[in-house]
Amino acid sequence: MTLPARVRISELKKPPEPSLLERLKRIEPEKAAQLELGVLAGDRLAVAIAGGAAIGWALYPRVEVGHGALELVLQAVWRGRGIEEALYELFGADIIALEGTPHEA
Repeated sequence: MTLPARVRISELKKPPEPSLLERLKRIEPEKAAQLELGVLAGDRLAVAIAGGAAIGWALYPRVEVGHGALELVLQAVWRGRGIEEALYELFGADIIALEGTPHEA
């Protein structure tokens, strides 16, 4: 998957620092509580960074918990550039069809 030149995607191996968590929560404030609960539960978290700024995140529940599917949040200006698919692929999630944006489903 080819990403825009300045975009990087990484899965965090440990919980994010408080400052990064706050930046991620501001991307889509109505999903901030879900993000924070997922981090506290030990769910897998990946972040998308462009030019040093957080532009999106994906939260994937731990397998043994099984309490939901991949949750993906991305700033509107970055949608449709392959970032959503790259976040899905990072977790090995199946992409059936992207109708609109994944987090609007």
